Amino acid sequence: MDNNDPRPAADPGQADSPQASGSRKEGLVEKVIGFSARNKFIVLTFVLAAMIAAVWSVKNIPLDAIPDLSDTQVIIYSRWDRSPDIIEDQVTYPIVTAMLGAPNVKAIRGFSDFGFSYVYVIFKDGTDIYWARSRTLEYLSKIIPRLPEGVKTELGPDATGVGWVFQYALVDKSGKNSLQELRSFQDWYLRYHLQSVPGVAEVASIGGFVKQYQITVDPNRLLAYNIPITTVIDAVRNGNQEAGGRLLEFSGAEYMVRGHGYAKSIEDLEEIVVATDKNGTPLLVRNLATVAIGPEIRRGLADLDGEGDVVGGTVIMRFGENALNVINRVKAKLKEIEHTLPEGTEIKVTYDRSELILKAIETLKHQLIEEMIIVSFVILIFLWHFPSAVIPIATIPIAVLLSFIPLYGMKLTSNIMSLSGIAISIGILVDGAIVEVENAYKRLEEWVAGGRKGDYHAVRLQALKEVGPSVFFSLLVIAVAFLPIFTLVDQEGRLFKPLAWSKNLAMAIAAILAITLDPAMRMLFTRMEPIQIRWPWNLRGKKDKPPTKAEQFASKAATTLMVGTYYPEEKHPVSKVLFRFYEPACRFVLKHRKGTLITALILVLTTIPVYLKLGTEFMPPLWEGSILYMPTTLPGISVTEAQKLLQTQDQILKSFPEVETVFGKAGRMESSTDPAPFSMMETTVTLKPEGEWRRVKRWYSGMPDFVKAPLRVFWPDRISHEDLIDQMNEALKIPGMTNAWTMPIKARIDMLSTGVRTPLGIKILGSDLEKIEGLGTRLEMILKDIPGTRSVYAERAAGGYFLDFDLKREELARYGLSVNDAQMVVLSAIGGENVTTTIEGRERYPVNVRYPRELRDDVEKLKRVLVPTPSGQHIPLTQIADIVLRSGPAMIRNENGLLAGYVYVDMAAGDIGRYVEAAKKAVAQELEMPQGYALIWSGQYENMLRVKERLKVVLPLTIFIICVLLYMNTKSLVKTGIVLLAVPFSLIGAVWLLWALGYNISIAVWVGMIALMGLDAETGIFMLLFLDMAYQDAVRKGKMKTEQDLEEAIVIGAVKRLRPKLMTVMAAFMGLLPIMWATGTGSDLMKRIAAPMVGGLFSSFALELLVYPVIYAIWKWDFEMKKGRI
Repeated sequence: MDNNDPRPAADPGQADSPQASGSRKEGLVEKVIGFSARNKFIVLTFVLAAMIAAVWSVKNIPLDAIPDLSDTQVIIYSRWDRSPDIIEDQVTYPIVTAMLGAPNVKAIRGFSDFGFSYVYVIFKDGTDIYWARSRTLEYLSKIIPRLPEGVKTELGPDATGVGWVFQYALVDKSGKNSLQELRSFQDWYLRYHLQSVPGVAEVASIGGFVKQYQITVDPNRLLAYNIPITTVIDAVRNGNQEAGGRLLEFSGAEYMVRGHGYAKSIEDLEEIVVATDKNGTPLLVRNLATVAIGPEIRRGLADLDGEGDVVGGTVIMRFGENALNVINRVKAKLKEIEHTLPEGTEIKVTYDRSELILKAIETLKHQLIEEMIIVSFVILIFLWHFPSAVIPIATIPIAVLLSFIPLYGMKLTSNIMSLSGIAISIGILVDGAIVEVENAYKRLEEWVAGGRKGDYHAVRLQALKEVGPSVFFSLLVIAVAFLPIFTLVDQEGRLFKPLAWSKNLAMAIAAILAITLDPAMRMLFTRMEPIQIRWPWNLRGKKDKPPTKAEQFASKAATTLMVGTYYPEEKHPVSKVLFRFYEPACRFVLKHRKGTLITALILVLTTIPVYLKLGTEFMPPLWEGSILYMPTTLPGISVTEAQKLLQTQDQILKSFPEVETVFGKAGRMESSTDPAPFSMMETTVTLKPEGEWRRVKRWYSGMPDFVKAPLRVFWPDRISHEDLIDQMNEALKIPGMTNAWTMPIKARIDMLSTGVRTPLGIKILGSDLEKIEGLGTRLEMILKDIPGTRSVYAERAAGGYFLDFDLKREELARYGLSVNDAQMVVLSAIGGENVTTTIEGRERYPVNVRYPRELRDDVEKLKRVLVPTPSGQHIPLTQIADIVLRSGPAMIRNENGLLAGYVYVDMAAGDIGRYVEAAKKAVAQELEMPQGYALIWSGQYENMLRVKERLKVVLPLTIFIICVLLYMNTKSLVKTGIVLLAVPFSLIGAVWLLWALGYNISIAVWVGMIALMGLDAETGIFMLLFLDMAYQDAVRKGKMKTEQDLEEAIVIGAVKRLRPKLMTVMAAFMGLLPIMWATGTGSDLMKRIAAPMVGGLFSSFALELLVYPVIYAIWKWDFEMKKGRI
């Protein structure tokens, strides 16, 4: 009760007299509203406690840029110094076939490279990673005993597929540390410091030189002493060991016995005894070979800013961890150990995903604040009553804040998608509060006009109960209509489910607040009596003194803020303007009903040809702020040539003024998560803030700065990232290189989900690598002429170079040699073999034995390599083997047990659907597929087809759910059908706006469409609600006998209640606009969701205002009133 109201107030709980509520029994929603009105302080206390919990949740909820879109994967990683074909036949293929029967496996991809086998086991969506790892170990245990001796097989780290969250380089500008020393520091010290950080699965090294002890054997000395090279190898192995002799006791003390024998220097290795000569003199390693320190074979190298080789590392995050928290912990660890770095060395960050995360969150926060301000302004303008406007305005931040409690409880991160769900709901969250306060405003205005009879608390409570059920239900319809989003799977499911959760939770919380907090606030703070303010010093002994001007002004200001003026709808400042335009239009369509319906039908049909012109894509681009340049060259490139090429590319990229750093990588890191060959390079280009990019000339460039500022939002005067990539692509047209441009996270997701790193790829499956390569090169020639192709590259499945030793079995038998004897010479003397490892404190280095390089640098010299025989002879290798140069597979791909070759297509345009249609047509005309070979169109296209099939279920399911809910609320099939007409009406604006903006149809657009369906149902419910209320009022007053009476009632329901209806739509519409002009990180994705909602809201509401009255009139007059016959 208002303390300043002189009249006693009735108990709000007794407000519902039979006259007020009729004979209808109160439902649950009305009872909740009544309880909240009676127990205001209990409700406010609960809300306050919930807000405190929400603030805590906001501060502790993990932050991320986007949800983890990667599949559950387990990597089986094997090492064996053999060629790719041997690895494929003896390691990869057996492992792949063994894993094919594992449960929940979706796909298995094998890669056989020189010395390495990678088998990626991709599990179905929702599979627990540790369950998957245990099942993998179970099936792997069956095949490991059957693998060749020397194969080292292990599981890769329990890392997420997008776990490359942080990269750095060790830079020494002083020249005091060599690349070998820096690599040793990285491998044996820095890596372990970072790997101990919670959430880090692995730290992978790249670049520099791994220290190796190289024992170069002189074959002439071996011949002179009649010692085979295998004897040297065995001696080196045996000369680098330590052992223990258990325990001894001396004088009551226990001593542990050790035999020291580790070789820790060049001198130690040189002193190893190999054999004795015929005089008994020991032959040492130094008598047969030279020992030196050199580099291990390099399978990966790195470059920073085009300045040459550099040592770097990549921090790989564990599955299920939060990227921002892990990166912050890594940075703290780097700061902690900074003083332990080698003198003159510093750590330079080359990729930091936390910058993307913070930028994305900042973009969303900015948009949320903008939306709240705009929606609040809309409410103030349309209500024109400050006390009433305060309630829906306060509902916005409260509902948003409370949404974080369930998000935190469900262990969802605060990312672009979850915050976008809240962002697209801002204008809708207050719909319930708007309708409630508007109805209360109208009933109180009628109470004032009727002479203030009765208690205004009861009038207000009855007004809340009058619309409460419809308000609660309409908000739930919006939430429930979004439930089919949860049926999405794989990437699209992982991306949009957080959005669906946050949107539904926000809507559910708003619905609860509409029937709890809003009634409590209305009953607590609203008053009807004017406020009189008198200063105490003006009343001393002069109680009848009239108020001063200052007191009058203060009283008026307080009354405006606390009480306000209740205008009749006809005199409301906003309504008067709206009536002037809408009432003539409403009366016009009621007179021309048939023409109105035909016009609406024609407008709906115009969307069909426009929709068919829209392009298609799987996912709109999410600009990450960094570029990943992934050129490919022909296989077989040497380390030296790869380094020169990488440095040249990085120098060109660094020359662009927008570039901050360039970190290039050729080959693979020391990690099972990176199977890249030397022919594939990955260069991470970190860009400067967009405010420092080059300016481009716009039509407004000559205008003053204050004019330019708002225009830059719609027409940026800085170079776009698309134009920047085009310019880089032109500058990097190097002969023999095929360019591909993507972004770091996107590339990892694409490569994991489909195995293809470009937007589109074609997988060629078959049984013969040469045929696969031939088909690939033919596809390359066909696709390069398709419009929209930026580059196309077919993997040379058989394009590697091989030096083959074809053994002659007859000659082997003649000299008493086995195949293994000959192979050992090839393996050790020619190829070189790491025979043991030195242990130097914490550091470990390989020891390699081989012939001198000058004896291995051409085929003729290799023919003269000597092979020892059992009889003591040494024969030339050419006696027992033919040495032939051949081409063969440099890297072998295996898809579910079948050999595969990939064709990578980098597209300039985003319309993947039409591009693939044109490409398929050209391929069908120009390429004849051999029997037993198949083409699979993969990449984003593969995902797009999956989504297309899923939407065939999702969209009908959404419409069905809305129909059921509408019928449950209206109990009328006719009313349900009328409300559903908003759906085709909304398609007009949605499709035309997508066409105007040049957006393709994607899963993000369809999510916006599904959200729009819920909005359509809500606006239709409110429109029908006010029409029904006006019709029932006329029936109760006995004014529903003629068609004219019906039209007048419809005009009252449609025109006289236009302001509250327009207010709810404008709140939603204006709340979405800040997303449409957003330019920050993540805005491209959000715009695709918001665009159909913006266009659809506009067209559906416009047609609802004009078509609903017509349909309602036809229904009531022709079917219920039987054209006046009843």
